[in-house]
Amino acid sequence: MIKDVFKRRALLIVGIGVAAIALYATRSMWTGSATTAQAPPRPQAVSVEVAKAEKKPVPLDVDSIGAVTPISSVALKSRVETTIVGVHFEDGARVKEGDLLFTLDSRQIEAQIAQAEGNLARSQSQLVAAERDVRRFNELIGKGATTQVNVDNAKTAADTATATIQADQAILNNLKVQKSYTKITAPISGRISAATVKVGNFVRPADTSPLATINQMAPVYVTFAIPQRVLSDLRDAMKTGQSSVTATIPGNGKSETGTIAMVENTVDATTGMVTVRGMMGNESELLWPGILVNTRLTVRTEEAVIVPSVGVQRSQTGNFVFVVRDGKAQIQPVTIGRTFQGFSVVDTGLQGGEDIVVDGQLLLSNGTLVAPRSRKAGA
Repeated sequence: MIKDVFKRRALLIVGIGVAAIALYATRSMWTGSATTAQAPPRPQAVSVEVAKAEKKPVPLDVDSIGAVTPISSVALKSRVETTIVGVHFEDGARVKEGDLLFTLDSRQIEAQIAQAEGNLARSQSQLVAAERDVRRFNELIGKGATTQVNVDNAKTAADTATATIQADQAILNNLKVQKSYTKITAPISGRISAATVKVGNFVRPADTSPLATINQMAPVYVTFAIPQRVLSDLRDAMKTGQSSVTATIPGNGKSETGTIAMVENTVDATTGMVTVRGMMGNESELLWPGILVNTRLTVRTEEAVIVPSVGVQRSQTGNFVFVVRDGKAQIQPVTIGRTFQGFSVVDTGLQGGEDIVVDGQLLLSNGTLVAPRSRKAGA
């Protein structure tokens, strides 16, 4: 009896275990089937920054370093040996053509002028006497009261007096010119330097140091060099008046714009550069003779497609950009002609209006899904 009870319990325990195993197996089967049937995850789009490829007028520029030089620079010197009695300008002042700058001692020359005028008056009196003798001897020769020799001598004396007058007049004119040198005036308008001499200094033509120097300030030249490859385009642009040059003071930002005045007639064989000279109005005297400036030569303006230079990628086969089409990034090979203020000028590959990826290219390949966002202003 007792054996039957233990036997029934054992069978009950075995049945419960078998049922639990079956239930676990069934659950595992259903769970595995559900996991297997789950759909694969969709690829996520890469967030990228885009900008438009624009077709617009783009100037052909050449940047260089230039130097400001005056068109005219005059070193003032004395043309007579004398003493300075007056200085009529302030050091560094602006002067106009004809302004009196220096007055020199003219007393010695004035005395010589008085002497020359006296000699001239004497010669004129001698001429009057000689002409009177000519007339008298001509009357006497008609009456037979004198000889032909006396007539000829009288004519010779008159001619000598005439020549003496011419010589005296020439001496007087020369002395007057010498006197004009005692007043030194400004031959041009511009800025004058500090005077190297003051009142009381003795000056002479042999002095090597000038009394002062005047530099013309408006207009001025800006001289710089450009590569020889630009020379042909520049000469063509100068014929139509398209070219211009802008000079900017480093660290200041202020600039002056002018025209091309001259292109040197030779190219430096050692550097391949040619010297160009621009003329600036410089009415405000922004450009000071001798300073270095940043120059930008605008050869011409042409229609071109431009993209931000940060969007241009490089590979072994050449340059390319990622163009966004239908939500995907597509590789587009391009040919870059030049750069301009952070933009690249595209010669071939783009027509303008395309969306170009400018940020996020490292995560892209041909056909990658992208989520475009506009470029930030000022980027």
